[in-house]
Amino acid sequence: MASFFIHRFGLSLFLVGLVLSSSVISSVGVGYFTPTAWSVAHATFYGDESASATMGCSSSSVWKSFTGGACGYGNLITNGYGTATAALSTVLFNNGFACGNCYQLKCVTSPWCLANGPIITVTATNLCPPNWYESSNAGGWCNPPLVHFDLSMPIFLKFAQEKGGIVPVVYRRVPCVRTGGIRFSFQGNGYWLLVYVMNVAGGGDIGEMWVMGSKTRQWISMSHNWGASYQAFATLGGQTLSFKVTSYTTKETVIALNVAPSTWSFGMTYQSLVNFRL
Repeated sequence: MASFFIHRFGLSLFLVGLVLSSSVISSVGVGYFTPTAWSVAHATFYGDESASATMGCSSSSVWKSFTGGACGYGNLITNGYGTATAALSTVLFNNGFACGNCYQLKCVTSPWCLANGPIITVTATNLCPPNWYESSNAGGWCNPPLVHFDLSMPIFLKFAQEKGGIVPVVYRRVPCVRTGGIRFSFQGNGYWLLVYVMNVAGGGDIGEMWVMGSKTRQWISMSHNWGASYQAFATLGGQTLSFKVTSYTTKETVIALNVAPSTWSFGMTYQSLVNFRL
């Protein structure tokens, strides 16, 4: 089997190589992710129709655009998430374990809902933090314990009118449909490997993760750093790297062997050919 590695530069993705890998999937005792029941919430939008603010939640300057929001997905366009994205209120964000979750939303009981009640599908890519200077019903839409979606403007306009501002919605989690395998984007230094995990199918989320080098030959547990990133304090340079990943929601585990070649480097993104079941 094969694994691609990708270099991100500006707004472009360049395919720079092909390396051989083998992969297996372990899913004993786990089920497929199935849609949840519909629940009630509210939704707003941020930015404008250009979606230039898609990579950061406008209600806070904490999450800089280069990080791709609180989940750390980088440029959401080039990394495959597009503008169908949402920043989640704290109660939904779950300390970053909701990064990558997919939701269907429908605007309801508002004169600003579009005709025929279209349903939109979004991916959680950011946190909409509390605004303690505003009351929960007058600007503090993401204050706990509110369930709220702050959408990019282009996707908001798919189901409601701009002048609505904030609209009531019903929502449910749905399986994430992705093309290709899980992607692993590397940052860090010679003694610390930080990996951003992207393009996750099924539940869309990550609960546990391990890395193994071709020389160490043992799985090293990685700790949750923030958002969709996991870290290992180990010296792994010059080794072919494999990853074991467990879904936070379904508990399914996938093992991708030899994803990154021994010549891997920081700033690169490596794609496996395995993903969670739909």
